[in-house]
Amino acid sequence: MNAGTSGRNLVGLDRQELERLALSLGKAPYRGRQLYHALYARRQGELAALTDLDRDFRGALAAHYEITYPDVQGEFISKDGSARYLLRLQDNTSIETVYMPEEERITLCLSSQAGCAVDCRFCFTALLGLQRNLSAGEILGQVLAVAKARRIPPASRLNLVFMGMGEPLLNLAQVMKAIRILADPRGFGIPLRRITVSTSGILPGLRELARDLGRPKLAISLNASSEQQRTELMPINRKYPLSELLRACRAYPLRPRELLTFEYVLLGGFNDSDADAARVGELLRGMRAKVNLIPYNSGSELPYRPPPLERVLAFQQLLTEWNIPAYIRISRGQDIGAACGQLRLEGMQIPMTAIARPVRLPSRR
Repeated sequence: MNAGTSGRNLVGLDRQELERLALSLGKAPYRGRQLYHALYARRQGELAALTDLDRDFRGALAAHYEITYPDVQGEFISKDGSARYLLRLQDNTSIETVYMPEEERITLCLSSQAGCAVDCRFCFTALLGLQRNLSAGEILGQVLAVAKARRIPPASRLNLVFMGMGEPLLNLAQVMKAIRILADPRGFGIPLRRITVSTSGILPGLRELARDLGRPKLAISLNASSEQQRTELMPINRKYPLSELLRACRAYPLRPRELLTFEYVLLGGFNDSDADAARVGELLRGMRAKVNLIPYNSGSELPYRPPPLERVLAFQQLLTEWNIPAYIRISRGQDIGAACGQLRLEGMQIPMTAIARPVRLPSRR
C-alpha cells in the first residue's frame, strides 16, 4: 500500500509494540510476532495477504491500521545500473533514496531527515535546510519501497548506508529504532556489519551511539585537515571542534576487526594538497581507521570543483605512507545526478550525499 491513506501505519512498529497491539485487540502476543515477521521478514504489503492471521484479527487491524510505503514519485535509472528514487511521504514531504547493485550485493543509501540543518558548505542538501526528522517507519519504508520497485527478494544481500539526506545522529532515536528492526534476524535480518551510519560529528549522538551494544558501523565526515579549514567547510565544527571529535573517535569502542571510516571529500585547490594529506595522516595516526577519498562532484550552485586524478592519487599515496588504508570511491550514476554530492530532489535542485563504490587503486611506489 502506498502513502496517502488514512489509518495508522504498521510499518515502524517494533516487535514489542506489535505484541501489545495484538493484546489490545484481544489476541495472544504471538499474533503480534507473526505480524512482525510478515511486515519485515516477508515484506508483506497488504493486510489481506496475511492469511496466517485469523480473519477476525485481520479485520480488526484493517479497521484502524494499514501497511503504508512511501510513494515512488520518480525513478531515474543510470546506464551503470544504479538508480535514484524520489519518494513522497504521507504528509507530501519528499525524500530521496539511492539503489546501487553490485555483483554480490545491493547497497541502499537512506535518508534520515527531510533536508538537513548541519549546513555543510559543499553539500547541496544544505540549501534546502531542515524540514523535519523521519520516523522509523519512514526510514524502513525507503527499504521496503525500493525493494518492491526493484523486486529485491527478501533473501538478497543488502548493505545499508545512512548517507542520504540529513544528519542521522540528530535523529538518533528513530534511526536506531529502524536499525534494530533492520538488524533483527526475525525482522529484515541484515547484519549490523552491513549497516553504516555517517555523521558530521555530533558529539552527544556519537557518545550515545558508543554506548549502544546494537550499534551499526560508523563513518565520520572529516573533509578537512585543520580546525580552521573544517569550520569553513562545516560550520558544525564551531560547536563540536575537530580536536574534540577526534578525541571521541579514539575513545569509540570498536569491535574486533572493526575500523572507523573517515569520509574525505576532495575539493580541488582547497583541501587536497600534500600538506593536507600529511595533516590528515597526523590526525589519524595510530587509530584503527580507514579513509574513503571522494572526489567532489560539482554543481553550478556551489563554488567547489573536483581535483584532477593525479592529485587524488597523490593524496592516497601519502596517506598510505602514514599506514592509513585509503580508498578512492568511484562515483556511479553520474548520468542521472546520483553520484556523490549530485543527487537532487526532482524540480528542487537540491542533492543529497549519495554513495559510491569504494575501490583500492594501485599505490604508486
